[in-house]
Amino acid sequence: MDWTALRLSVSLGLWTLAILLPVAVWLGRTLALRRFPGRSVVEAAVALPLVLPPTVIGFYLLLAFGNRSPLGQGWEALFGHGLAFSFEGLLLASVLVNLPFAVQPVQNGFATVPPGLREAGAVSGMPPWRVLLRVELPLAWPGIATAAVLAFAHTLGEFGVVLMVGGSIPGETRTVAIAIYDRVQAFDEGAAGAMSAVLLAVSIAALGLTGALSRRVGRRKRDA
Repeated sequence: MDWTALRLSVSLGLWTLAILLPVAVWLGRTLALRRFPGRSVVEAAVALPLVLPPTVIGFYLLLAFGNRSPLGQGWEALFGHGLAFSFEGLLLASVLVNLPFAVQPVQNGFATVPPGLREAGAVSGMPPWRVLLRVELPLAWPGIATAAVLAFAHTLGEFGVVLMVGGSIPGETRTVAIAIYDRVQAFDEGAAGAMSAVLLAVSIAALGLTGALSRRVGRRKRDA
């Protein structure tokens, strides 16, 4: 078992959630409640990582993060090192790739909140931020929890984008998925099997939890 790679994967997953969940709550709520020009384009852009091959996404992100790009040059000027093949670049790539896994469940969660409750909160004098905190978030929590579970599990298992953007730098970008690939290449089936078993257990637990949360959202939709 490559514990360094596992710790790096867990750290990447937690940092991804810390950045992604606030974005997903804002964007998912906006898509659930508002109708605006270009809404379908935004939804399509969010869902794009679901249909594009990971290597294609990784290739374009590598171009965007490279030293020849404005983003890569600006990052290197500010922090003294490149964005590609770094943990920060891997984190940014993880946030972008996990957008559909976070935004879509959050959108479904907010869509189940009865409009009358929002209106009641507004009529009672509650400001919008208080309605969000006291009314909407407690009711939309199954969708938010589903987003957190899916994004974390997907981050642990992501391979193509991680390999393209981060490579396999021990302690920096070598996640558990990359470590499994390296162990297979070295014919170390024992270590590869142990790490694969961990990811399998995480995946099964994630599917079970998201299934339970989805059924809860479905019951709320029927009762609404």
